[in-house]
Amino acid sequence: MSHLVHMSGLTTTVPREYVHRAAVSEVLLTGWEADASAGSGEQDGFAVRAQWPRSHALFAPDGGYQDPMLLIESVRQVGSLLAHAEFGVPFGHQFLMSDMYFAAAPELFVADTAPTEIAMRTTCSDIVRRGGSLQGMRYDVTVVRDGRALANAGAAYRCTHPGVYRRLRGGRPTTATRDAPPAIDPALVGHASPRHVVLARPEPGAGNRWELRVDTAHPTYFDHPVDHVPGMVLLEAARQAALASTGLSDALLIGLKSDFTRYAEFDSPCWIEAHPQVDGATGHVRVRVCGVQQQEGVFTAALTLRPRPRS
Repeated sequence: MSHLVHMSGLTTTVPREYVHRAAVSEVLLTGWEADASAGSGEQDGFAVRAQWPRSHALFAPDGGYQDPMLLIESVRQVGSLLAHAEFGVPFGHQFLMSDMYFAAAPELFVADTAPTEIAMRTTCSDIVRRGGSLQGMRYDVTVVRDGRALANAGAAYRCTHPGVYRRLRGGRPTTATRDAPPAIDPALVGHASPRHVVLARPEPGAGNRWELRVDTAHPTYFDHPVDHVPGMVLLEAARQAALASTGLSDALLIGLKSDFTRYAEFDSPCWIEAHPQVDGATGHVRVRVCGVQQQEGVFTAALTLRPRPRS
């Protein structure tokens, strides 16, 4: 059943609760409806629409391109939207992202004189239910702009009942227990303000290894209280590490494949390590990034950067 209200000439965002955002300004999705052509057999299909603003406090356009993190956040929001609105997951359940990926043509991110409107044809699969309740699923997305399919993306996650989550995680703080160390130069990672930098200034000789900076007062990274570092913050750390390790501060992120293995906690340092490699065939730069905390892997990410043309 479609929950989208069709009103000619009117556009609004979906309810912020559906996408786990406290601020309406952080909601990117504008509507959804069932899409039989996107699903088949055991798969459910939906058409989800999103709008990327021309200006965003964190994910700002740069060099004529929208910030690709807007795509990653849009894909994340699709998963929680469909879980609540179409699969009956009650508010208050916790979501644990297992993996996320995207591969995009640069044309998807070209900034225009109007906000960027995209459609995300979404197929849900590997749907796991227990006692009638959704336990988890995978979803894959074809991203369409102006009638052209310009990206593939997707993610998988698990849902946890609030009572189970409290038993597993009860008592964890929802604010950082350590002061954030000084940031690296924001210009190295494509930001204008040190507040948006999630990599700490390294010790001499540290190479491509940084401590993760955790600022739980940041209005976008920590839009609402959580008891661990959100996956989106870890992916931004991966993107910043890729830019800093290659010296390509203005490169465009056009591909990502990430896996999350455990929570990144607030009470001990999390280290971000980057390993870049140039792809001679395409001119793209591929960077493998991992996050490590107390000698345990937290996440891995393989990123593809497209260097900006030099005049």
